[in-house]
Amino acid sequence: MDIGALPTSTMQDDYQLTIRPLFEHGRRQHASSKVITFTGDGYTEASFAEVAERADRLAAALTRLGIRPGDRVGTFMWNNQTHLEAYLAVPCMGAVLHTLNIRLFPEQLDYVINHAEDRVIIVDASIAPLLGRVRDTLPTVQHIITVGQGDTSSLGETLDYDALLAAEQAGFAYPEVPEHAGAAMCYTSGTTGNPKGVMYSHRSTYLHSLMATSTASLALAETDRMLVIVPMFHANAWGVPYAAWLIGADLVFPQQYLQAAPLARIIEDTRPTLTGAVPTVLNDLLHNAPTADLSSLRMVMCGGAAVPRALIEGYQQTFGVWITQGWGMTETSPVCAFGTPPKDRADRSEVDWRVRTGRVMPGVELRLVDDNGAVQPWDGESLGEIEVRGPWITGSYYHVDAPDRFDDGWLRTGDVASVSANGFVMISDRAKDVIKSGGEWVSSVDLENTIMGHPAVAEAAVIGVPDERWDERPLACVVLKDGTQASADDLRHWLAGRTAKFWVPEHWSFIEAVPKTSVGKFDKKVLRAQFAGGDLDVETLD
Repeated sequence: MDIGALPTSTMQDDYQLTIRPLFEHGRRQHASSKVITFTGDGYTEASFAEVAERADRLAAALTRLGIRPGDRVGTFMWNNQTHLEAYLAVPCMGAVLHTLNIRLFPEQLDYVINHAEDRVIIVDASIAPLLGRVRDTLPTVQHIITVGQGDTSSLGETLDYDALLAAEQAGFAYPEVPEHAGAAMCYTSGTTGNPKGVMYSHRSTYLHSLMATSTASLALAETDRMLVIVPMFHANAWGVPYAAWLIGADLVFPQQYLQAAPLARIIEDTRPTLTGAVPTVLNDLLHNAPTADLSSLRMVMCGGAAVPRALIEGYQQTFGVWITQGWGMTETSPVCAFGTPPKDRADRSEVDWRVRTGRVMPGVELRLVDDNGAVQPWDGESLGEIEVRGPWITGSYYHVDAPDRFDDGWLRTGDVASVSANGFVMISDRAKDVIKSGGEWVSSVDLENTIMGHPAVAEAAVIGVPDERWDERPLACVVLKDGTQASADDLRHWLAGRTAKFWVPEHWSFIEAVPKTSVGKFDKKVLRAQFAGGDLDVETLD
């Protein structure tokens, strides 16, 4: 056959990669898979078939309320079955799911709803007062739908979710949707300036879900049970609800019960095989529920911040469970690198590989660029800002120009890293957090992780502070574990021999808690402001 004579467009080229076939595949082939939601006292349970029927009814109800393809439907909700129903119904009907961060300040929440021009918001009644603070400043929101019990008086007139669904017939005629249409959107946490909207296309979500089932990632399978700790308002809970639905893995939702005791109970009761969370959540579980039975877990994915070596070793020694790092951003839909150790480990231990940020996944192109714009080699030593591109990485923000974040089709991440020859990334710092002392770079991330290896330290955040001689020096802000003691001098000696001598801080501050962003990351800008305002009690060693 003359290959050059083939038509330029074939059936496989025209097939649209949308959430609709993903939804229908899970509904048909995995009808008996379970969705389990913790209520605080017990659990509710529904099959995929039952959830799919409710999603159909939601799509019909939203259509009756006037929602059309392209319209934004906001969700202001915990991780639960109802939120999953919206995940499925809203994109499949051609609308855009806008997951609202329930931890935003009122002015930020007001901004993202109005910027996205949401027309309907589905809200858990238990947190209705949080949305009520901005209800009077949302001119595009025509309907608010409430779920469950709670005081909804601050929202004015509302519609009841279950009543809306009960009024609809089973089945819904979903429209054809192009794969490049918007399926969902999430706004960045807005640590500087207003949050920025990232639109996830149907195609990007479909491809990312397939990758989550790959052995290069979670290897999510029908036999798995996924505990979804990562908030569903943050980067689609790292994409796992869609991937689990596609492959038929059971889903366990904890709602607002993310403290150590309820999480330990949920794991012991439901026996999940996989979960994922930011280091702060996992740290809380390790320190406050050390006798919990986590033996059902084959893997714990951790991301959102660098994972301390002490946390990885602590989970293996205490629970017999491995933590695997993943790296990504809201802008990358989100996972770009995953830290399963390679078959050839050279002279490095299992933990040595797991403390690395992760290996670049298939489907993601990654390069390092220095301050002069030169691309750096993958030699494990050369540093540069990570730039990425690929089918689930955004090329722009929603209705916001940000040319400084994009470089000829590449997303500039702001993370400074090195990459080994076999594709393992090692992030040294955020570009804005790197400390330059006497012309030499100091990695705040490496320092933090080393300090947190001390048995008395629960958390540590390092920032740069002005220095007359060296321009900048590191200030270590430390949270001690309850019932322990350690002085600045103790910690300085702990660092000796574990890190470069000139990295060891002279400046120390012992604080009650490290400030955190709405998604659980260390918020260093708050510490910088506290230092500048004289609000930190700083001890300086000779």
